[in-house]
Amino acid sequence: MKARMGYSTSLKQEFLQKWIKGLHIYSNFKKDMSILERKKAIKLSADVAIASTRNSSTRWSRTLTANISKNVTNKILVEQIFSDPEVIKNKASNRLITCSNRIASRKILRRSHITQIRARKMGPYAVKASSIAKKLVKNRTQVLKSLVPGGENMDEISLIKETLDYIVSLRVQVDVMRRLASAAEHSTRSL
Repeated sequence: MKARMGYSTSLKQEFLQKWIKGLHIYSNFKKDMSILERKKAIKLSADVAIASTRNSSTRWSRTLTANISKNVTNKILVEQIFSDPEVIKNKASNRLITCSNRIASRKILRRSHITQIRARKMGPYAVKASSIAKKLVKNRTQVLKSLVPGGENMDEISLIKETLDYIVSLRVQVDVMRRLASAAEHSTRSL
């Protein structure tokens, strides 16, 4: 439990540092920003920061980074925040992860085939119940794929792993923002 908290704390610190760096970089591009532009800068910097904390080790972070980099100004922001040689090293290890995911997918397909054979032996009621369950799982999987960046191109195993990692990263982002907001609120009360 303590190791998990340390990991979370270091992830929060890394996110905060990269987020502040992104805000500084973005504010140097535009000196006078409207409220909507500030909101966009805060969200954009937070997204780049949270993706960069994963060092392109996950598909969702690579997809998020690629989507942000489509704009020339944003691309400069991404490059400056990602100025880390570890990113290149992590891309090579991702190929190994993809290979192990394929092996796991084959095992699942084999198990589902065996389940289908058993269902046929049990009769029409088992087939009907399993088809309803499959439909529910398929619908929920489609919703999940639409929520996770890059999820449309993932198999189910990868989607679950990426979703868990994405949730942890979003929690870090929310925790840091919440603490920053409460600290700002506390400082304005004391004035």
